[in-house]
Amino acid sequence: MTILRAPLLFLLLAGCWRLALAQPYYAYVAAESEDEVALISFDGTHARVEKTIEVGSIPTEIEGPHGLTVSRDGRYWYLSLAHGQPYGKLVKYATGTDQALAAVELGLFPATMQESALTGLLYVANFDLHGGGGPGTVSIVEPAAMIEVGRTTTGSMPHGSRLSAGGDRHYSVAMMSGELFEIDARTFAVSRRLPTHLQPGSKPTWVEPHPLRQLVYVANSGRDEIAEIDLDAWEVSRRMAATGAPYNLGITPDGRYLVATLKAAAATGIFDLVAGEEIARIANSREIPHGIAITADGAYAFVSVEGVGAQPGAVDILDIRTQHVVAVVETGRQAGGIAIWNSGG
Repeated sequence: MTILRAPLLFLLLAGCWRLALAQPYYAYVAAESEDEVALISFDGTHARVEKTIEVGSIPTEIEGPHGLTVSRDGRYWYLSLAHGQPYGKLVKYATGTDQALAAVELGLFPATMQESALTGLLYVANFDLHGGGGPGTVSIVEPAAMIEVGRTTTGSMPHGSRLSAGGDRHYSVAMMSGELFEIDARTFAVSRRLPTHLQPGSKPTWVEPHPLRQLVYVANSGRDEIAEIDLDAWEVSRRMAATGAPYNLGITPDGRYLVATLKAAAATGIFDLVAGEEIARIANSREIPHGIAITADGAYAFVSVEGVGAQPGAVDILDIRTQHVVAVVETGRQAGGIAIWNSGG
């Protein structure tokens, strides 16, 4: 009986393995010039738009959906509407139904955001794109009640709101003042600040914490470099050349590879963080690559690409291992904020 059952068990396990592989990846991507969000799926070979969700509440205005994140439990997704009158807002949606549940007004041009694994709060950078160049802020939102519970002043035009793996420290960069800010996620106070480059014109646009080490990486767009910051020493420990105006960053969960959108090059770069150098440069499907979302298995990078003028936006899906674009799906104009809902089951 055992000899007969072994092949059956093998076939059963093989079937389950194939079924698991067949489970698609899902991601949300915002189209800033369309007031819509697309839910896209990718089965490992083909990508498609499953649903288009209209967002905003003023039919005669483009409200500018910009930043996106999905709650850690996968039940909700959050969207910043940047173009308010004058203030923007954060909207909470249910995944699956994509029904808008609640909203809260924030600061000037709320942009990127992330949820803390420690506090469960959302930290939203108010980018203040059209402001007067003064200090910007980071809003802290309690997502169950959708109430702003704090607002921390940082530098001019804060962007790239990201948290440490433990969720106890928040990082953002100030594009115009060229600084990196660390906020204590529990007290909401700025604990440290650091110039990312001692020369003018660095224009940092993103910060990404390493998932396993005491490091963060800053995209210094104006200087064509990515700066590695040692958090223990609180200093720049390494600089990697990244020609083409690096904009947004993502790091694979194992900490081996960093992916960077290179806005001025219409390309996406893959960097080996052990060697500290770019190992691949992949042309995007159109101009102005924007955001990056890396799947939890580290296999793929979903890259939003804005396009130009009336051109549709797109999501380019990159196989990080083979360093090739494996699928492209069109979205609304000016594709920007992007977040993975799940990663292949």
